[in-house]
Amino acid sequence: MRTPPPKPSVLVALCALGLALWNFPLLMVWSGDATVFGLPLLPTILFASWAALIAALAWVSEKDE
Repeated sequence: MRTPPPKPSVLVALCALGLALWNFPLLMVWSGDATVFGLPLLPTILFASWAALIAALAWVSEKDE
């Protein structure tokens, strides 16, 4: 049995969240000299938010209604 496709409003919300996370003002907040476990903060935040958006999209796409 195939799962139904996710609602377009959920996909638009995930896209808007991604755009908000990767928008210039937040990138400037994270571009400091801080580190997370020895890694620079900006690339760590970009990778973590990218992975979280992919995980959210996978969860929404595979969720049973």
